[in-house]
Amino acid sequence: MIPEGPAARAWTRLLEALGRRPDAWQPILDDWSRQHLALWQRLLGEGSPPATADARSADPSRADPAARGSHADRAAGAPPPGAAGSGSPVALDARADVALPPVLDRRFSDPAWSAHPWFDYLRRAYLLGAECARRLVDASGLPPDEQRRAHFFVEQWLDATAPSNYPGTNPEVLARAAGTGGESVARGLQRLTADLARGALTMTDERAFEVGRDLAVTPGVVIDRSEVAELIHYRPARAQVHGRPLVIVPPFINRYYILDLQPHNSFVRYALEQGLDVYLVSWRNVPEPLGHLGWADYAKQGVLRPLAIASELSGAARVNALGFCVGGTLLATALALAAARGEHPVASATLLTTMLDFSDVGEIGAYIDEGFVAECEQRHAHGGIVDGRSLALTFATLRANDLLWRNVVEHYLKGRDPEAFDLLYWNADGTNLPGVLYAWYLRNLYRENRLRAPGGLTLDGEPLDLRSIRASWYLLAAEEDHIVPWQSAWHSARLLRGPRRFALAASGHIAGVVNPAARKRRHFRAGPMAGTQPGDWFDRHEARPGSWWEDWAAWMRRRSGARRNAPAALDDPAHPALEPAPGRYVRERSVAPPPTAATNARGSPQAR
Repeated sequence: MIPEGPAARAWTRLLEALGRRPDAWQPILDDWSRQHLALWQRLLGEGSPPATADARSADPSRADPAARGSHADRAAGAPPPGAAGSGSPVALDARADVALPPVLDRRFSDPAWSAHPWFDYLRRAYLLGAECARRLVDASGLPPDEQRRAHFFVEQWLDATAPSNYPGTNPEVLARAAGTGGESVARGLQRLTADLARGALTMTDERAFEVGRDLAVTPGVVIDRSEVAELIHYRPARAQVHGRPLVIVPPFINRYYILDLQPHNSFVRYALEQGLDVYLVSWRNVPEPLGHLGWADYAKQGVLRPLAIASELSGAARVNALGFCVGGTLLATALALAAARGEHPVASATLLTTMLDFSDVGEIGAYIDEGFVAECEQRHAHGGIVDGRSLALTFATLRANDLLWRNVVEHYLKGRDPEAFDLLYWNADGTNLPGVLYAWYLRNLYRENRLRAPGGLTLDGEPLDLRSIRASWYLLAAEEDHIVPWQSAWHSARLLRGPRRFALAASGHIAGVVNPAARKRRHFRAGPMAGTQPGDWFDRHEARPGSWWEDWAAWMRRRSGARRNAPAALDDPAHPALEPAPGRYVRERSVAPPPTAATNARGSPQAR
């Protein structure tokens, strides 16, 4: 379930603030009324709208909120989108002989929206109202944090109320229904009914993939199994491997195979091809009886235990480790716990899109207010689990148009079959979390940012100090990351000590990480940590074409020891092979797969 309390509280505070400032919001409503009247007059006064170029345009502002102009700029007096003379898609002139400016929002780019005056009116009226709503938030006088939260929930509401999301106000949906004789409607309802029954939104063709057949197919064996995780040891890809192994700690909120998708985009396979000896933690989809487990249990069983096993099997006194997202946060806290006890199990650590300093948590912070955290603590005081489906849906709302409403329109309203996409399959394959761990995570890290201050966070009876970890660091952030803002990742890196190399990849939280080197796509920056501000670091490092994988591999090889013959066996008597990779835990799903591909009443496949 998406957290409802924070949204209700944000709306209440916004309306109360506006109620105290009528002089601020009245001119905005007057402006909206004038422009909407002009729009209505155009609708009544012409048979068809003037031709525009919007049918072939895309809206960059839907991908990057900054493209709309900052709220601060508009509050400071810059003409808001929608104001007369602004060049906005909703800046209107009532005269029918004056061409309308193009609509650039990609939700309304199909020619059907501009072909009929009514639908052209609907999209323009919606965009006009949306900009009015944003201006009202700007004028509310709320404190900055509360204003950001209000903007987030207003955008959620605006995304949900777009005319593209409803069959009677979307000309594309109506045209498809007419063209298929109503079959698209029947198929969409069939798919909606199936998704409601299983409690999850279908984003991709889940029947196209199977873990162990199409995904997570890199050869290896499970050599350890605890109540929270399995440990996989992969078969070397080279006759000789570096003596110091690599232990990978993926995020426990999702499945590990984001780093081992298909052979062509598997980070695990790439690491093996570099001559590395690779181990990987596969998290369990925890059942209800394990809801009492906490952060310390995951740190000890899911990080420190695998590090010790890899050290024992390889004979290396210290190993290398890599953590991704919250897996990186868990790795750092586990290493700080070990350091507090005089132990230093790793020589180097790689943190991918990882937050240690939670001063700015990005858009997800809108949900994590004090009321929500207190509710979670009360609900999970004695255990219980957090459903992986609710977590996946919550993260999907951060990109609601792309991950939610687009699927609603294409799959339910238009009745189209979802396409096969491995990243979206993984995205829908979440894991349940122990309630105690979840509540602890929200309180101590997201709300109180205790890891940032030396000794501010206690774990398993030990005060943690990130500065006490003795290791070399490779730290990756992603330019468009909406979960771990890259500036937050940069500030997190400053909490560490030892040699640190910071890299900034193009794209977002997942695509920035999963960028196979062989494809030569995108770009990245990389260099030593220096300075006190992320912008200064950015300006000093030029973008390089290609993937950060190659930069990391060169860095890692220098820290992995001399090569030796690859081990003949992946296990030993103390840690025998339990079963082949990908193992048992990764196959335990939170959500049942959808039924076989839908067919119409006559059994014919859907026309795409």
